[in-house]
Amino acid sequence: MTVSSYSFGQNLVNKETEKKIDELLSKMTIEEKVGQTVQYSSLWELTGPMPNGESEKVLYEKIVSGKVGSLINITGTEAVRKAQELAINESRLGIPLIFGYDVIHGFKTMFPIPLAEASSFDPEVAKRSAEVAAEEAAAAGLNWTFAPMVDISRDARWGRVMEGAGEDTYLGAKFAYARVKGFQGDDLSSRKTVAATAKHFAAYGFSESGRDYNAVDISHSTLHNVVLPPFKACVDAGVATFMNSFNTIGGEPSTKNSYLQRDLLKGEWEFDGFIVSDWNSIGELQYQGVAGSPAEAAQQAIVAGSDMDMEGNCYSTSLGDLINQKKVNEELLDEAVRRILRVKFALGLFDDPFKYCDAAYEKETVYAEKFRKDALNAALKSIVLLKNEDQILPLNAQLDQVMLTGALAIDKDSPIGNWRAQAIPKSAVSLLEGMKEVQNNLTYVQGPDYVRNDSLTFLSLLDINETDRTGIKEAVKAAKKAKVVVIAMGENCFQSGEARSQSEIGFKGLQLELFEEIYKVNKNIVVVLMNGRPLDLTPIQDKAKAIVETWFLGTESGNAIAQVLYGEYNPSGKLPVSMPRGIGQLPIYYNKTNTGRPTNEDVIFTSRYTDIKSSPLYPFGYGLSYTTYDYKDLKLSSSKMIEEGNLEVSVKVTNTGKVAGEEIVQLYIRDKVASLARPLKELKRFEKITLKPEESKTIKFTLTKEDLAFYTSNNLWETEDGVFDIWVGPHSDEGLHATFEYVSNNVNQ
Repeated sequence: MTVSSYSFGQNLVNKETEKKIDELLSKMTIEEKVGQTVQYSSLWELTGPMPNGESEKVLYEKIVSGKVGSLINITGTEAVRKAQELAINESRLGIPLIFGYDVIHGFKTMFPIPLAEASSFDPEVAKRSAEVAAEEAAAAGLNWTFAPMVDISRDARWGRVMEGAGEDTYLGAKFAYARVKGFQGDDLSSRKTVAATAKHFAAYGFSESGRDYNAVDISHSTLHNVVLPPFKACVDAGVATFMNSFNTIGGEPSTKNSYLQRDLLKGEWEFDGFIVSDWNSIGELQYQGVAGSPAEAAQQAIVAGSDMDMEGNCYSTSLGDLINQKKVNEELLDEAVRRILRVKFALGLFDDPFKYCDAAYEKETVYAEKFRKDALNAALKSIVLLKNEDQILPLNAQLDQVMLTGALAIDKDSPIGNWRAQAIPKSAVSLLEGMKEVQNNLTYVQGPDYVRNDSLTFLSLLDINETDRTGIKEAVKAAKKAKVVVIAMGENCFQSGEARSQSEIGFKGLQLELFEEIYKVNKNIVVVLMNGRPLDLTPIQDKAKAIVETWFLGTESGNAIAQVLYGEYNPSGKLPVSMPRGIGQLPIYYNKTNTGRPTNEDVIFTSRYTDIKSSPLYPFGYGLSYTTYDYKDLKLSSSKMIEEGNLEVSVKVTNTGKVAGEEIVQLYIRDKVASLARPLKELKRFEKITLKPEESKTIKFTLTKEDLAFYTSNNLWETEDGVFDIWVGPHSDEGLHATFEYVSNNVNQ
């Protein structure tokens, strides 16, 4: 057995900056120190409950008196300059504000939602997406984003699954690292970068019943082996800030979890930035039953390591009194302020507090035409082809008589996705617009409306149409004459996202009725899915000839989908989540541990369902292409890996089809016998390759002892001796197989 070592990310600490912080702290009153830990939202735009009794005038007075450290939801150089001038020119010490915003998958040029980008299995796609988002946001006056969300999530009922990279820890860590690098670049002081936030620390994606803000109860092993590695990857990437989460873990609210925030993050991981609460999560300690007042909540949060209070009004009203009453050590406040100032120095705000306030630069940068190419590229790589019976796709614009239907086909708003920052409503290229660019004689009949309200916002409640069948007869009539019918199905984008948990994940409204009526007259149906979570596809699975998972692809959505449908781009995306056969399977994920009675569909007393198969409808890592690939000659450099050595794994992949394509080669392992039950499979490597027809490439992967390690009952990352399975193939449920043995130095040979 060997203990794995850690590598730590870039350090925000330097002697010169720390000296400046020391000098500033020595001048600050307790009230001014507390002010740095306080964050307020502008009244101009809200992403949470309405602030209690605050007015713009009162907020400005607080800025002038040094009682505010950060503002959120103010955008645009004019507004930012106005607020920053108050802090710099009117407050006693002139400490600059930091301006935050939820820039999740684009600022005004919208990219695919993060779950979609994870389907690319290409971290460079996420990195570039974050780079563009950062450049636009910084040009509009912002210097801090509350992203990336790196929560691992296994339950499609949870609406915020759309914000992360899916169910797999390894894939999630790779995308977490890439997004941080994209937002922050190599220089936080650049006016093209913003400070990133790793959220939600921790285990928010495991909310019970998939219900947002709900409790979490997971094991120590799951916390360390599944949940925490993407957060550690953010630290390795040099992330500037963390955000704690709303949930409890085993009864302990994350906002007051000293183990997570002080012992692990700031201690073992040596994180130098600061931790911000989620919206009022400090105040909500009272609702969670662990604090009896705002003062108790503030005391618990600051002691546990929460450095900044987002809209909780607990630090602002209570922290100063707690220190004066000796209930909180002032050194804890000094530490929090030091961390906050450290990030402000790193952003260059003390050198030039108005560097993000160039109106001319904002005008030329935000929504620049050049960014659309990046958005299109990301959208293309995020599309997953799930089914293509009889090779009905790609369509032929010259020969095929194509009919398009479904209200989502003309929807220019849903493709933008939820958490859309400053996106222009209804600005996405619709599926209809994209297909018309390729096929002039396209027939379109909308069918029934999906939602009744055409002016939806983040705070809207959906009014789904379940009664008005206008358009179904017309769509059926047109379908009789068509060679191929394309139906856009799925969700409105505001069905997924924060506070958008759902007890059912099927097709709502009259979508299935439209599908069934068309199926009666035309069996050549291509379904284009638009959705922010895995859906229950069983009602259409056996009937649709083709199913194309497009998620919500952003600004260039319709153009990307059309290029795939007509074969101008060969799809290469793979699922970052398992697609269930029904709601009763949730949570569902591929890297589960075995039971004492492993699943056997033909044996009664095993871990199985009696009404459906236990396996997912589509497994993690799955995705088709317009060509086919053959895997051969899996080879290991040795049948034994020793502690100081590596294991080389190679496989030959051949394009056996007629068109060029990209394949994502995936490597999985299993620790067959260990001190704890280990997953049946774990993704450990992947690589995207491009192959021409009949071309072959030999792909080589290198595994180290760290790839075999897991967090054991010894509270250490350890690699245990024993036999390991290895698979290399196109997805988690298929691949060539081999075995090898790991032997550490302390084993007699």
